[in-house]
Amino acid sequence: MAKYIYSSKAWPRFSWNEDEINAIFGEVRHLQGLVLGQMSSLGFSKKEEANLSNLTLDVVRSSEIEGEKLDYEQVRSSIGRRLGIPVAGLVNIPRHVEGVVEMMLDATQNYSIPLTKKRLLAWHAALFPNGYSGMLKIEVGCYRAGEMQIVSGAMGKEKVHFEAIPGSRVEMEMELFLNWMNEEQPLDPVLKSAIAHFWFIMIHPFDDGNGRIARAISDFWLARADKTSERYYSMSSQILVERKKYYDVLQKVQHSQGDITEWMLWFLECLKNALLVTQDALQNLLRKSDFWRIHEQTAFNERQRMMLNKLFDGFEGKLKSSKWAKMTKCSTDSALRDIKDLLEKGILRQESKGGRSTNYELEEF
Repeated sequence: MAKYIYSSKAWPRFSWNEDEINAIFGEVRHLQGLVLGQMSSLGFSKKEEANLSNLTLDVVRSSEIEGEKLDYEQVRSSIGRRLGIPVAGLVNIPRHVEGVVEMMLDATQNYSIPLTKKRLLAWHAALFPNGYSGMLKIEVGCYRAGEMQIVSGAMGKEKVHFEAIPGSRVEMEMELFLNWMNEEQPLDPVLKSAIAHFWFIMIHPFDDGNGRIARAISDFWLARADKTSERYYSMSSQILVERKKYYDVLQKVQHSQGDITEWMLWFLECLKNALLVTQDALQNLLRKSDFWRIHEQTAFNERQRMMLNKLFDGFEGKLKSSKWAKMTKCSTDSALRDIKDLLEKGILRQESKGGRSTNYELEEF
């Protein structure tokens, strides 16, 4: 029996149990339709903001999966400038951040253009503009020629998690992969997104950056599935949440003889969870929009407006007068006056759970 899927007789013809994936696949497609429908009901500026936020999250979280933390504001500024979306404040953006943004935007904004070797190599070069991954010099803008192992553990006690296709086969394997990517097929783009991600990871064609490029390829197909370059959910954010399972499933299915049902199920479940997170965020956005429409004529000071927006955007922890004072840079007396005014207007209420300190929350409306 072949140790890795790429050594099996079936490679690269993948199979999966359609009966097992049909239910979750149907849920995903239904949720995609709902999310896109809800988004279309928002005004232009809110849609633009949601698109910018999700693209930013996708870039930041995809790098975080690999252990690299990018600055959120730098990524947001870079995306905003490229899409012509006004972003407050001038931020100095490092070249490597610009590179990750270039790759992600090319994948999602130009989803209708075929993915070629030249384009893929340009993505890789954009990820590593100075030719280094951390302190390590790597081959950039070309497929790897050497062998590739994913290893963990101290020197002398290394554990090999995965051994990629030999370097001598990479060129041929990538040609097969790209031909499949670009040929007309009856296969749904969402399923193609799942297969492409797995297939690319199994080839591991580059010295580094394979995970980020695999996720960009997934987003490329999801944009095709949605038939829009506007991104309202972030697959990479959800993969980060489910990172352990992500690696566990990849490690398990890499040893299969061609059946990738378990990977397909995990991918679709992860995508479903990403869509559900977006639905929740959308509900908050719509609720916030309704609130400000209802209270168009209500008098608020700037501190109150700021704190109400923070409450709608997912305020962390309990709202207390001391926290209000600290966040709005005002005295405790001013904070209490602000809060008392909102209590009298029926906008805030005291939390029912008692305690030594008084907490406040938004009143239902």
